[in-house]
Amino acid sequence: MSFSDSSYSRDEKPVSLLWGCELSSARSSHTFQVPEDWSCDQQLVLRTICLGEAARDEFHVVEVTAEDSESRTPVPLATLKPSVLPMATLDGMELSPPATFRLRAGSGPVYISGQLVILLQSSDEDDEEDDEEDDEEEAVEEPPKKPPKRSGAQKGSSAKGSSAKKRKLEKEDELRNSLAPKAPLPSKGRGAARGRKAAAKK
Repeated sequence: MSFSDSSYSRDEKPVSLLWGCELSSARSSHTFQVPEDWSCDQQLVLRTICLGEAARDEFHVVEVTAEDSESRTPVPLATLKPSVLPMATLDGMELSPPATFRLRAGSGPVYISGQLVILLQSSDEDDEEDDEEDDEEEAVEEPPKKPPKRSGAQKGSSAKGSSAKKRKLEKEDELRNSLAPKAPLPSKGRGAARGRKAAAKK
């Protein structure tokens, strides 16, 4: 399984550690393996392989064997020589434990360096804290929403609507006044009544 393609799930958190080993005539092999009590997944990502300052001007051949494969055929990693190629880059080479490095030719010293990537299972409390942090970040990033501005056309249409409504109310008031019953004529005074009585006596 490769860890460089970000294929791990959210429950797994990758931890990267510096890794390295030395091969020489005194110790010509080194095995990269995981302790049995470790339940997490591990991957070794190789970076560089180089000769030490005390290396002789001779060819140094380093090979690796994947112990979990069926064939277990050694694969050459690099052929180094101080006067020709003292160092080589191994970017992109990933190994799953166990794997054995061996100095096939030369007296060394040869140094191999890389990164040890460990996938740790995250707890439920860590997941809750991550969710809370994500919610806080989203709340800070979202700007307050502003009410939409009314355009000039909308303002003009609202003004026209209010004036039309006002004219309609005025017309209703005029119609209501015209239909109302007229008040009775005022009665005449006492002088008029006396004149009518005098005319009757004649």
